[in-house]
Amino acid sequence: MGERPFMIGVHLPPGSRYVAADPGQDRRMTATADFDAPDRFRPQPLEPLTAFRAFRKLIRDKEDTAQVFEIMRALSGRSIARGYNRMLGTMEGGRQAFLREELAHKLDDPAWLARFEPGTVGAAYRDFREARGFTAEGLAMEARKVAPQTDAPHPVIWYSRRLRDVHDIWHVLTGYQTDALGEACVVAFSHAQTGNLGFAFIGWGAAREIRRENPSIPARRAVLQAWRIGRAARWLPALDYEALFSEPLETARGRLGLRPPTLYEAVPSEARAALRLRA
Repeated sequence: MGERPFMIGVHLPPGSRYVAADPGQDRRMTATADFDAPDRFRPQPLEPLTAFRAFRKLIRDKEDTAQVFEIMRALSGRSIARGYNRMLGTMEGGRQAFLREELAHKLDDPAWLARFEPGTVGAAYRDFREARGFTAEGLAMEARKVAPQTDAPHPVIWYSRRLRDVHDIWHVLTGYQTDALGEACVVAFSHAQTGNLGFAFIGWGAAREIRRENPSIPARRAVLQAWRIGRAARWLPALDYEALFSEPLETARGRLGLRPPTLYEAVPSEARAALRLRA
């Protein structure tokens, strides 16, 4: 099973209790968390030193997905709660929040994915994950290593799971692949969409390491372009992803204002595949 970077973190207040589900059970029904009366739900406090240490480990091993989750946990701050509140401010986002469906359950359902015709977003996503052996649950398992409360039934934590689960969908929508440069670009795009400092930290840090490894690759410019594409596009977290999956991929890109990643695509695929991000 392939491994992939990405994570959102939130912080449950002292005294809160979280009970994880058994591996074979549906976490929507078995995960529980509660809060003592004087406590309030609080965002993850910023921990820049923790993020820096995790990044040094990550550039030594790009497949060490847990370090990406640690960075995201350390730098998510108030961005998750702000994103959820923004979601409630739109009709479609509010509907998605009301339904509170778990995208991971559908994304790992072969029968559901098989419904989508060739050329659609859903078919492109299906091909993307099958070619790499990725699963939404595999990503969630990595998340639980650093954020055991990730399955808690709280609306803001649900939103953080949603952002985690759309990561590979955003790869498909933007056209960035899963090489080191593609990951750096998609997290820069994600920072523009979510405001999470963890994305910016990983994106610019990875661009610096790529430049050290291969100065001929315009990593910083490609990452900056990805951020600008994210800023110019429609806000993606609130989308109805089931409806989106039925839409032709190029039509969806046009509707969402997703410009082509020209600087990334100009880098030869052989040069991108050769990147190792070693310190």
